[in-house]
Amino acid sequence: MSDTGYIIETLIKIIVILTIFSAGAGFTTYVERKILAFMQRRLGPTHVGPYGILQIIADGIKLFTKEDIIPQNVVRPIFIIAPVVSATAAFTALSALPILPEFSIFGYTVHPIVSDIDVGILFVIGVMGVGMYGPLLAGMSSSNKWGLLGAARTVIQLLSFEVVTGLSALAPLMLVGSLSLIDINNYQAGGFSDWLIWKQPVAFVLFLISGYAETNRTPFDLMEHEAEIVSGYATEYSGMRWGLFFIGEYANMFTISFLVSILFLGGFNPWGFIPGAIAILLKISFFIFAFLWVRAAWPHVRPDQLMWFCWKVLMPIALLNILITGFVLV
Repeated sequence: MSDTGYIIETLIKIIVILTIFSAGAGFTTYVERKILAFMQRRLGPTHVGPYGILQIIADGIKLFTKEDIIPQNVVRPIFIIAPVVSATAAFTALSALPILPEFSIFGYTVHPIVSDIDVGILFVIGVMGVGMYGPLLAGMSSSNKWGLLGAARTVIQLLSFEVVTGLSALAPLMLVGSLSLIDINNYQAGGFSDWLIWKQPVAFVLFLISGYAETNRTPFDLMEHEAEIVSGYATEYSGMRWGLFFIGEYANMFTISFLVSILFLGGFNPWGFIPGAIAILLKISFFIFAFLWVRAAWPHVRPDQLMWFCWKVLMPIALLNILITGFVLV
């Protein structure tokens, strides 16, 4: 393929990913409201369109047209750029994810990944970690003490659980012998019995818990805990700037769902009679539903309880799991 053709193909992939996952984030907000309403015996969106489905469009129009207020005494350039950092990091992490298996269109083979790099999982986890700077800069540039408190909680929580995420992923990576997400997927190509969840169930649970914490989802939503700190780092934001933070949050939910599916559940390999593309979409849908289910079922955790859980429970278990895996391999 010529350089021009490669650039054009890459740009098309970027546009498709941005479009699909931006729309997916909006649709997930509707699904979340409906599922939470069902679990709490409410109705959720009902008035705008059939079954309230047009509520997504109504919310989008509201975000784009709502007045963008920048309070006095904020550090204006940083205040403006912070939401962009969060959204950019979330979508950049998607660039190294193999979304679907290869397929052909009119004889042309399409590789549904923007950048197939040898250290794919390291890149994704690292870029998701960079997303921490969005809330951090937002809180520090605000002229509001609740924003600053929310930023402090952000740094503490994300840095702590980033460590657990990396350590929990290390054990299955020791078995695969590669950091490439394609290699991890191919390692599990033998079928259901080859899924890494059977060899690394502890790592699966640890990775899932730390993923919940990194996406700021209940019960780990301490950095934007409405009951305690108003709205955390986003207290002074409105309109589309506020929306960018939460588009990033939902994009991270998709990223974690893809990572868990590829790392532990066979990725986009065929699942029995189910084709690979359908299989990974079913897995992603299940984990998105699990995010919403946990939010409806679990109460919030206190900050001190969360840090105790991370450093005194999850961290030792992750290290022990790596140690045992190393002994088994030797």
